[in-house]
Amino acid sequence: MTTVTSSSGKAEPVTVRRTESSDAQQICKLITPAAVAVFGRVNVIHLLEKANLAVTLNTTKNQILAHAAFLDHPIGDLVDEASWEEFLQAHFDGSKFTPLNTLFLHLFVAQSSLLSLAFHFPEPALVGIFEPMPCVKEGVQCAAFVCHRHNYCPRLHVRRARVEDHDDLTVLLPEQTKALAGSYGPYFLAELIEAQDEMNHVAVCENEGTAVGFMSVSGDVNLELLIQCFELGPFNGLLKENPVDQTVDPGQTPMDTPTEEDTEAAESQNHLINSESKEVTVKPQLQNLNISFIPIRAGTKDCAGSSMGSEQAQSSNAFCIQLFAIDKRFEVRPIPPRDFCIISVPKLAPEFPLLQTFLRAVPHRSSSLPQELYIFHRSGLLKTLQVRVPVCDDMAAVQRLVQKLNLHRAVVEDLDTFFKARRDPDGTPVQAFVAEAEGQVVGIVIIRNEQDIEYIRANYNIENFVYFSHYQREEHGQLCHFTLNPIFQHYAKHFLKEALRLAHKSCLYYPVYPPYYRQRNASAHSVMAVLNCMVPVRPRRQIVYPLEELDINAPSTLITREQVPYALNHINRKLTMEPKVSINARIVVVGASDVGLAFLETLAFCPHLRFNNLTLISTHGLPGSHSISVLFLHSHCYSERDHALLSLRSWVSVVTGKMTVINRASKHVQVSGGRIVPYDHLILCTGQQYQIPCPTGIDISKQSSMDKVPAQPRHKRYTGHVPSNFFTLNDQHDCAQASRWLLDNFVEQEGNAVVYGDSTDVYSCVEMLLCLGVRGSRIHVVHTLADKPTSCFQNPAVDQAVRNALQNKEVNVHHNCLLAQLNDGQHPEPLKAVSFTIDGPPLRLECAVFFNFSYKGVDSDAFKAINDACLVFDGRLVIDTTFHTNDCTIRAAGPLTKFARRYHADQWSHVNFNSKEVGQELASVLLPFFDPTLEAPANPTPDLDHLIPTYTQPKTEGGRLPGGYSYLHQIKDLVCALQGRELVTGRVETGNYFHLQFNSQDLVEGITCLFLKSLPVSNYICLYGKHQLLLNRLYERFDGDLVHDFYSYFRERWCMALFHDRFADFEQEVRQIMESTKQGRVDDSVSIPKLAEMIVDGTWEVPADPSLYLNQIFEQSEGPQGLKRSVLDYLKYNKYHLPMYAQPGLL
Repeated sequence: MTTVTSSSGKAEPVTVRRTESSDAQQICKLITPAAVAVFGRVNVIHLLEKANLAVTLNTTKNQILAHAAFLDHPIGDLVDEASWEEFLQAHFDGSKFTPLNTLFLHLFVAQSSLLSLAFHFPEPALVGIFEPMPCVKEGVQCAAFVCHRHNYCPRLHVRRARVEDHDDLTVLLPEQTKALAGSYGPYFLAELIEAQDEMNHVAVCENEGTAVGFMSVSGDVNLELLIQCFELGPFNGLLKENPVDQTVDPGQTPMDTPTEEDTEAAESQNHLINSESKEVTVKPQLQNLNISFIPIRAGTKDCAGSSMGSEQAQSSNAFCIQLFAIDKRFEVRPIPPRDFCIISVPKLAPEFPLLQTFLRAVPHRSSSLPQELYIFHRSGLLKTLQVRVPVCDDMAAVQRLVQKLNLHRAVVEDLDTFFKARRDPDGTPVQAFVAEAEGQVVGIVIIRNEQDIEYIRANYNIENFVYFSHYQREEHGQLCHFTLNPIFQHYAKHFLKEALRLAHKSCLYYPVYPPYYRQRNASAHSVMAVLNCMVPVRPRRQIVYPLEELDINAPSTLITREQVPYALNHINRKLTMEPKVSINARIVVVGASDVGLAFLETLAFCPHLRFNNLTLISTHGLPGSHSISVLFLHSHCYSERDHALLSLRSWVSVVTGKMTVINRASKHVQVSGGRIVPYDHLILCTGQQYQIPCPTGIDISKQSSMDKVPAQPRHKRYTGHVPSNFFTLNDQHDCAQASRWLLDNFVEQEGNAVVYGDSTDVYSCVEMLLCLGVRGSRIHVVHTLADKPTSCFQNPAVDQAVRNALQNKEVNVHHNCLLAQLNDGQHPEPLKAVSFTIDGPPLRLECAVFFNFSYKGVDSDAFKAINDACLVFDGRLVIDTTFHTNDCTIRAAGPLTKFARRYHADQWSHVNFNSKEVGQELASVLLPFFDPTLEAPANPTPDLDHLIPTYTQPKTEGGRLPGGYSYLHQIKDLVCALQGRELVTGRVETGNYFHLQFNSQDLVEGITCLFLKSLPVSNYICLYGKHQLLLNRLYERFDGDLVHDFYSYFRERWCMALFHDRFADFEQEVRQIMESTKQGRVDDSVSIPKLAEMIVDGTWEVPADPSLYLNQIFEQSEGPQGLKRSVLDYLKYNKYHLPMYAQPGLL
């Protein structure tokens, strides 16, 4: 933010930011006839969609003062956008203008009073800023003007540092000087400058005689440490190649050894690249100094702590930046004598401008260094990178470029297809482009026309990034391959921008398929490096359409057809010049629960942030890797399809194992197997799992039938041997393992299956056994001692239906049982018999397989790690309202936790709430610490600090139950719920039971379904929170005996809009219209809601019924017209999903 003064003398703070689509209306008001004369008639929305860079100058009240839009090709249709270089060179003196250093102004508007100040323009007209370009050819039908960057951004002079620079440098970094002076003395800068030798150099850059930048470099680098801790294979280990091993084609210069002429040309052209670089604004405290706190010089210790020498088998080819400082107005990039420049920065330090041209080295899994390593090659300074269409002679160079890639054959075959036919075998057009530097091919990109535009628009939130109405079908492309030499990785977005321009595309998409799907290019590793340039696109929740009822009014088959689910990544012209904020903080999530996955999803799908160190510690890795469905009731937070659509594996490193130790002092977690996982922020989301019950050890042979069942003992940890046929199902991996065992060892053999527990998962497990063909008489359901007399289903009708189904299938059911012995106290492997104490004669059952659902609790290993780390544990891990434990770097959420006793809310915990919503809230608490667009949360006042957070989403449970029932139960777990009406259709006996529970405000607050057919779960979940009037006046229809079956009722055409994923946004828009509507009879400043509040309070008297009076007032206002427009716009914009609704002009 800065302050400008208008021609009238008024000073006002202003901000320069990227233009948003919502600014279009204000920009249109600034367009004058003079602007039209220069730029022509402009469709602002269309221009903003296609602009590579659009910036806006606005006030603190968001009033736009000026706007400029830049594209990578000239305005108008005088020349094709892919051929403007040749045009400029042929008609103007434009040999110095390349796509790498040139943008074209397509619109500039500003308020007249600030025209001389907007964007630091010195004169009130563009003529004073842009210079005419001399023509070299007569008869040119246009004029060209140029504005050189160096006229407004000064070039810096770089020289060797002198002791006389000390005073300027101490002013440049005052805070850091004080910090370092305490360790190295008050004159450490002067001593550092004086100590320069062949291996240590200090340089300053100055502007008008004043030092504005400082860099200290050293050639003494501990390469063994770096090779051990980072993946440096693509950089030859930062070592110089042996001249004997080097093979250079005749007449060709290797890219890693540019000639002296190339270096001199680069220096003279780029002036240390400062004059051509883009200025980036960062926070002042982050841009001044960056120090390698972990030394990377020779003689230091490695990751394991052993001493390492400085001798290398090959000579070092890198130097390190030890100390770097730069004034925020400038940016410098050095040209050192060695090939590689490296710098290590603390993981918690945000990325500063210098690092945007460096490539982050991927750390090894065993690395525990609290630093990130960035690498830059001297050839990356070359400004001769050119993107062009490949020719057949490039095939050999491309083969050498991709020969080490996993899919190198696919790249070569697709390039060969391009050379031969320019089309895929299915007829889809294919385009290819190569990046060339100094005559060598350093990159290749292959794209094809995107054929599934309708499917992408309907199934992904792509419209968060583009407006489809402003794009032609041919402007969408699919990225098939992308390969770029790591030396030029900082040019990746420029490579994509040029590919879009030359291919006449505006959008590129890249699908990432799940690991179980095998297709030729399903996991193109050649393109993974460019994912950091793209943005992940969230999938959209889909309506389950009753296609038979809709008939010809159903959506197009292009939308509804089944496809293999994939995660979608996207880039467009607007995003090619929009940098991401890199976050290197190590965020470690323990537990692949719904809470943990929702937390990771929220972070990974922030389009303007790039989290480089997201780690998940999970016993069986990320869920969704098994193609078999889960065999117990689930929460419907994440399905197997959801995991494929999100592809968190693309953004999250997964550590398979269990957390065993939390070392708060060293800030690391130890995983089973001994692996160390360091963290800066630790998130504990292990939840609660079914625990193996510890038998009481009572010998039932010595117990008479008159003995009473002993009291339920406190849950003890079972430490004995777990039999191979003893299964405790907690996740998808457990279910897949159990299913395979049953098919191999149980289904076609004899023996009993014992299912032990009293949860809803018991009945889902029984249904799984019945579906596998196991006779009901072989199944024994053994219920534990009930802590509560109520059924686990919380609905008597459902409970009775399941009991009847078990009885019809001849399933044996035993109540109030307590596990006494395994194999009569003998060694339990294999498990052949189990004994229980019950109310009456003891129970002994022959057992071929045992399924355990006895009780849920905190995992013993997790508890030990938490307890040994001295985290407060009071039955569960204690947290505050911001998810903090008693360690500020450790947060926790989910059923693992409970609120501290000071909140006096023991009856409330995260187990009462929707796990996905809890995980999203956890991410929203952490994001302000990393996202520069969000304000840091203020500390709550003492009064608010005692209030626990509230959540709005319900808990959902569903699956298969005995009898072939599909079951769905959704309710908000309120301690003091206000109950309203209950509406029920169907009966459990006929298999069409549907129960709706309303609260006192007539909002749906509970749904229970028991159906003999599959349920459209995603549709019914949308009913929660809807008013009965919104459900087509449900009370009135139900009381009039017009609704006999809710299943048929909610398959009717009128309700499809309720199930649409954007209906909630439409409701919010309608609510805003209602709240902003003013009534005109009394006072125009009084809104309808305010008037209703006055009537309720008695401060305004009405002559008739208040509801009728408010209806009359609203009908006489502008509200009905606003609502009508909103409804029609909603149906028109989502017509591809909702074609069953009539549109204006249809009839």
